[in-house]
Order: sequence, then C-alpha cells, then structure tokens
Amino acid sequence: MEAFWISLVAIFVAELGDKSQLMAMTFATRFKMWPVLAGITIATTAVHLVSVAAGGLVGDFLSPTAIAIVGGIAFLGFAAWTLRGDELTEEESKKAQRTTRNAIIAVTVAFFLSELGDKTMLATITLATKYDWVGTWIGSTVGMVAADALAIVVGRMLGKHLPEKTIRYGAAAAFAVFGIVMLVGALL
Repeated sequence: MEAFWISLVAIFVAELGDKSQLMAMTFATRFKMWPVLAGITIATTAVHLVSVAAGGLVGDFLSPTAIAIVGGIAFLGFAAWTLRGDELTEEESKKAQRTTRNAIIAVTVAFFLSELGDKTMLATITLATKYDWVGTWIGSTVGMVAADALAIVVGRMLGKHLPEKTIRYGAAAAFAVFGIVMLVGALL
C-alpha cells in the first residue's frame, strides 16, 4: 500500500505543468472528455508497466542505500527539469487539434510516444527500484491520470492554461523535498 500512495503522490506532482497536461488540454478542446481520459489511461498503463519492469531489474542489482542515493539525486534532477519547464510545441498542438480519427486511438498513441523518456517515466522507474512494482505501477498510473484529468477539467472550464509558473515552482519544490528526504534517509 505504501508503494501505491508514494507513487500516486510523486507522479501526480511530477505531471503538474508537464507537456502531457498541455496535450490533455488540447485534446479536450477537440474531443469529449471521456475518450481523451481513456486514451491517457491506456497509454499511461502501458508506459508505467514498462517503467516498473525496468525499475525492478535495476533494483535487483543495487543495494538499498545505492538506490536511495541514486533516487534522491534523480528527484533533485526532476526538480531542476520541472523548473526548466515543458512546453507543447506549435507542431504538437496543431497535430493534436487536427486529429479527426478515433479519439481514443489518437490520444493513446500521442501520449504513449510523448511519455517515453519523460520525467514521469523516469520517476516511476526510480520508485520501482525501491518499492513494490504492482503498487508503484498502479499508484503512478492513477497519479498521472488524475493530474491529466485535472488538466482536462480545468482546461475545459477555464478555456486557458493553469498558472504555469506557480505549478512549475510547486512541483519542483515537491521533487526537491522527495530528493532530499531520500538522500537524508540513505545517509543516516
């Protein structure tokens, strides 16, 4: 249960202000909410399954202290990455808006490809090195889908983006705290 809750919170925070949220908002302006959410869920489930498998393999070869140190450094890196920000390019935005085929397939493919190598994928790998893979997989998937659902709802209601700077700073601070806690725990 611990893996589920830690992964849910960490990935929810990681997803705030991410390019995926911008994609979710863009798709939500073109398609109904439920097909967009279904596509996000399918893609996230697949990407995070690959992530926990990779994290599980890495976890089998490293000591818990080494994992905690690497994880802490990784989360500090995610904090810096989040501060840098993620933006949806004009080409990505146009592609999302002009897609007229089945919304679920369009969203699933777009999200799957955009999440490969993304910070949420890397964060899930990091969490899976330390925690139960099933709890990490389900928690990280729920956290990401919840964050993107929030983006869809807010994007549809407000018709504009969330205050990007505030979200980015808050998410970066949360990552920094996770990283520091992991490092302190490893060194004590």
